[in-house]
Amino acid sequence: MNIDSSKPVLVTGANGYVASWLVKQLLEAGHTVHATVRNPDDDSKVGHLRRIAEQASGELKFFKADLLDDGAFDAPMQDCELVFHTASPFVQWNITDPQAQLIQPAKRGTLNVLESVERVATVKRVVLTTSVAAIYGDACDAQKVAGGVFTEAHWNTTSNEEHQAYSYSKTVAERVAWEAVEGQNRWDLVCINPSLVMGPSLATNSQSTSLSTIKELVDGTQRTGVPKLEFGIVDVRDVANAHYLAGFTSSASGRHICSAQSITLLGMAKLLRQKYPQYPLPRTLAPKSVVWAIGPWISGVTRSFVKNNVGYPLKFDNSYIKHDLGMEFRPLAETLHDHMEQLLADGIIKRR
Repeated sequence: MNIDSSKPVLVTGANGYVASWLVKQLLEAGHTVHATVRNPDDDSKVGHLRRIAEQASGELKFFKADLLDDGAFDAPMQDCELVFHTASPFVQWNITDPQAQLIQPAKRGTLNVLESVERVATVKRVVLTTSVAAIYGDACDAQKVAGGVFTEAHWNTTSNEEHQAYSYSKTVAERVAWEAVEGQNRWDLVCINPSLVMGPSLATNSQSTSLSTIKELVDGTQRTGVPKLEFGIVDVRDVANAHYLAGFTSSASGRHICSAQSITLLGMAKLLRQKYPQYPLPRTLAPKSVVWAIGPWISGVTRSFVKNNVGYPLKFDNSYIKHDLGMEFRPLAETLHDHMEQLLADGIIKRR
């Protein structure tokens, strides 16, 4: 699918963690960006994008849109051939109403955007930000797949509203997108499935899961030991680039696991210690039985999560994104160190 680079492109949830880097890349490449946000007048949320636009050759236009407002994306989508749908709730812990907090916004929001795609005849391609959470539910699921390695052929079949609601919401949203693209040939769908996204944010966002992961490693919260948890990690700047490549690579197709490598919490601590030895980074593993007992009280993680994820290896095959999009990934040490520097610069962690 060939995309005319002179046409505007739409980015939903444009002030988000990944989306902000995508908008930056688009603007610096000279594109006109139609950016949807909840409140274009809130400088605390969109000011960083305005400042980026002032220094870039592209043009930035804000539009007010909410995921659950029917037809809200019709106007910002006008004249666009390419739509990046990045907006989706990201809440993993302390969920009190999964339907309201996660599932409906993710599902209805995706359908709302795609219904606008059906009405706006210029659209040729939709790039959807999904997740490896739509590929697997728990690390123990890897025992059921060939070689214990997840690929784009796998779907999450073990999450539901009561267990891993965030993963379930990502799975539901991606499935409805693939259903929507069937039966027509005017526009195509390309999905980017990142693992845990880390790296510097263009706006201070201390509430994101990736920021809290590093903060808890270095501030002493976990100095007595960390669970044996393994994550796929990818740099936020690489995720943004993957979206860009998915949009403008005419031959791009299908789902794309976007993950640089897998590493445990203890492995992350070791990489951080190389540059920041003065911080109380953990050096030992906490027994699974202890994590199971105190997890719900200390960090809000459920015992079912501990049972199905602690102690299990987690591996992803990222060969397809390298082949289909020509992706290259930053070294993980660079990602973690840059992330740490932002936390220090923002005062979220005190310098020592």
